[in-house]
Amino acid sequence: MKLSLATEEIATFYGKMLDHEYTTKEVFQNNFFNDWRKEMTVEEKKIIKRLDKCDFTEIHKYFVDKNEARKALPKEEKQKLKEEADRLQEEFGYCILDGHREKIGNFKTEPPGLFRGRGDHPKMGMLKKRIMPEDVIINCSRDSKIPEPPPGHKWKEVRFDNTVTWLASWTENIQNSIKYIMLNPSSKLKGEKDWQKYEVARRLKGVVDKIRFQYRFDWKSREMRKRQRAVALYFIDKLALRAGNEKEEGETADTVGCCSLRVEHIQLHHELDGQEHVVEFDFLGKDCIRYYNKVPVEKPVFKNLQLFMENKDPGDDLFDRLNTSTLNKHLQDLMDGLTAKVFRTYNASITLQEQLKALTSAEDNIAAKILSYNRANRAVAILCNHQRATPKTFEKSMQNLQTKIDAKKEQLAMAKQELKRAKADAKARKDVKSKSNVDKKKKLLAKLEEQLMKLCTQATDKEENKQVALGTSKLNYLDPRISVAWCKKFGVPVEKIYNKTQREKFAWAIDMADEEFEF
Repeated sequence: MKLSLATEEIATFYGKMLDHEYTTKEVFQNNFFNDWRKEMTVEEKKIIKRLDKCDFTEIHKYFVDKNEARKALPKEEKQKLKEEADRLQEEFGYCILDGHREKIGNFKTEPPGLFRGRGDHPKMGMLKKRIMPEDVIINCSRDSKIPEPPPGHKWKEVRFDNTVTWLASWTENIQNSIKYIMLNPSSKLKGEKDWQKYEVARRLKGVVDKIRFQYRFDWKSREMRKRQRAVALYFIDKLALRAGNEKEEGETADTVGCCSLRVEHIQLHHELDGQEHVVEFDFLGKDCIRYYNKVPVEKPVFKNLQLFMENKDPGDDLFDRLNTSTLNKHLQDLMDGLTAKVFRTYNASITLQEQLKALTSAEDNIAAKILSYNRANRAVAILCNHQRATPKTFEKSMQNLQTKIDAKKEQLAMAKQELKRAKADAKARKDVKSKSNVDKKKKLLAKLEEQLMKLCTQATDKEENKQVALGTSKLNYLDPRISVAWCKKFGVPVEKIYNKTQREKFAWAIDMADEEFEF
């Protein structure tokens, strides 16, 4: 069936994703089909009534083949494409900020496609529309050369606001959120903001004991409002929960944070798995990521939770006398600049620093030290509930690694045999040549043992990491100076911890921190 242009384009969005888990989900299929039918002509609507009767496999094959062809291009062709990308980067990828030429982060708008969302997002599969110049607000200085819109089009607005850091913005159609074009993370502006963020978290270190004493004291307060605030603060501090903002009814997924927890999100156990006073949390947090945790809490917290839940229905607020703005106002009173997020940053960074001290041994080789680092990073990711689905390629890459390990073990066994023979030979001959041969075999054996250990370490790391996302905490919650100081102290090259982009982002920390840095 020949489709109209708009209908065909949307069909290709679905066809491209056929091998993806998303297209197997009912919510995704329904949302896609609803939005697809809205764009069809009257004739098409008469014929195409059920998604399960549509066969997208040829469309899928077309794009797979196209992709393979692009991978198989000769070197010269690939070079041409790279030069074109570099030309675009030169033309659109830089701006002038306070007289300095700064790199822009993302200078392309998102192309149209199907919304994916994270976790089980209720809007997955809906059509993300094409962004037109008429949707875009440009932000620049009055005396600058205002960018030209494409011929026949005009910008939604051009404004000259130097109190914000974005250069262009538009509103996307799925969640009506505003998308921005910002500076690259390596720019001076972003670096300074980053540094300030960690400095605020370091200030918290000086007053955190006082704050903890205060909220413990408030657990016994006569005012219900204070008790609820104190228990919420305990959760934010101990479990690194997000504060949870108020949301418009029905506009987004039902996700909650600490202040917006409902009675149905927690269960109390006097005893569970041999521990007393256990709270079992189960709710959808930011980006629809499930937070599930069983935590033993202090007895007064447990008693208070029982009190907060009395005579309430499952759908009622747990903290009915508390909201995010009153909590944040209270935090601001405790310390200038303090928010729930500062607690997350502080607890993440301090956990990394403590774990690194506990896990790193100066005698270890570099591979073992990196395993220790990743384990420390993992402790933080678990604290912050940064999960990921096991990667699709996980099984295959684990098999490949296992094959390498088996081959290395065989080489090692052979090397041991050869060393044994060389020793016997040297004993019989007692000459210099056979003695140096023994030394040579010993060196080879040591080298192979180290290589095997490195491969086994890699396998351990991969297995432990399959469902934990380390990147989020590494980029947003961990003071990079802790990692840089650790690298300098234990002789680990910074490149082993941060890739090129991350090193550009954290250039300020690499310059600033010596091995004695303490968060």
